[in-house]
Amino acid sequence: MSGRIVVDGVSKRFRAWQPDRAMTLQEVVLRGFRWRRKEHFWALSDVSFMVNPGRMVGVIGVNGAGKSTLRRRVAGVGRPTRGHIELTGRLGAILELGVGFHPELTGRENIITSGVSSGLTRREVLERFDEIVAFSELEEFLDYPLRTYSTGMNLRLAFAVASHIEPEVLLIDEVLSVGDLAFQEKCTDRLAGFKKNGCTGLIVSHAPDAVVELCDDAIWLDHGRIVTYGPAEEVVAQYVKASGVRSKADDATKDVQPNPDIDDAAFRTREPRERSPEKHASES
Repeated sequence: MSGRIVVDGVSKRFRAWQPDRAMTLQEVVLRGFRWRRKEHFWALSDVSFMVNPGRMVGVIGVNGAGKSTLRRRVAGVGRPTRGHIELTGRLGAILELGVGFHPELTGRENIITSGVSSGLTRREVLERFDEIVAFSELEEFLDYPLRTYSTGMNLRLAFAVASHIEPEVLLIDEVLSVGDLAFQEKCTDRLAGFKKNGCTGLIVSHAPDAVVELCDDAIWLDHGRIVTYGPAEEVVAQYVKASGVRSKADDATKDVQPNPDIDDAAFRTREPRERSPEKHASES
């Protein structure tokens, strides 16, 4: 595989929402044709990095940091305001749950249309159809309209299709935080297999442990800017320390020592309240 991602000086500007803007011609006339100056905000500001073949990079940050905006620009959904993005290799992407799927089509039909739109021929999709269905574990729901699927079922189908097109570049957003534990483990194993086979990946996640486990490097975004970019363990450790979020590994390895300055009586479990004889008699 020879997938590569190059992001060079990328910035993205959006128009800020104005709650009191004129919505009708009548409102414009009543205001005397006075127009408010357009306000904007930058979701991304001068973001640059490179993901070489066979490497996986995780993108972390709080909500609103610009993670999904970055991933969508890399996937080709919309253009950056400034800078440019170069992506080589067959792309497999799960942008958001349900994106690329049609709610009125069945699961079977969505597998075919999504696979073809991802670059496979119809014959290639049909050859891999049974494997896709087996991975999704949705055999009994294949002929149901997608609008009847739950969020978890949508995720299963989307990941199953994306992971069977043999991508050279894989873009994923929060796929490991949705669904039951068994499916999360299956996704993790699948991503580990891609990495072993040389797939290039960009993974957006709020799960520090998943980034450390799957990614070689990590990017910490804050207000659209890169705070830190480097080895995954180091970047995640800085992010966790700054945000006060503890990972599962921290919880498992942290030794809790008793504080001798605190009276242990404060930690004693309260004794159950005794029932009055009258209440006891009435219940019996």
